[in-house]
Amino acid sequence: MSGEIKRRLVHVSGTGFPALYLLDLVTWHHLRLLLVLGSLAALVLEIIRLYVGLDWRIYDELTREYEQDNLAGYALYFFGMTVTAWVFQPYVAIPAMLMLTIADPISGLLGSGELGIKAIHTLLATFGVCVAIASIFGLPIPAAILGAVAATLADGVKPVIAGYVIDDNLTIPIGAGVAIFIGLQYTPAIV
Repeated sequence: MSGEIKRRLVHVSGTGFPALYLLDLVTWHHLRLLLVLGSLAALVLEIIRLYVGLDWRIYDELTREYEQDNLAGYALYFFGMTVTAWVFQPYVAIPAMLMLTIADPISGLLGSGELGIKAIHTLLATFGVCVAIASIFGLPIPAAILGAVAATLADGVKPVIAGYVIDDNLTIPIGAGVAIFIGLQYTPAIV
């Protein structure tokens, strides 16, 4: 199995976090705490990896070249989901998190996993999946579209600031959450 497919399977496995809440296995408060624990564990592992020298084979297989000297995508994934869960209520946060855990891996399989802007067909597929996710949760059309646009933009372009890649694992859930929230607050509810 290629490294890209392994990365995408790990990505999709993160759907288990919002699923715990959706299946009533944990409360929203407990899900938030689980995400904080995951973020803390990821932070500790990343500090050890980057500053002490944790050299596990899994890091070679599942991290990209640009993550070798920066925080790895899995840590940013936890941070993005944690921030989203603590800033927004479930009706905003869950669709935003699922845009990361479902739409992003689909996009990654369709398009390049490296830096740069993705092809238009990949971006359109990402947008479509994100709108579908938002619609499943009953979000009004403007909020669903705004969330999908934000997630698609975050997925499509990975800016580099001062040599550090702003990874979409961080920006997809936060950006989608902000856009959905704005859509719910400031646009008409077109069903």
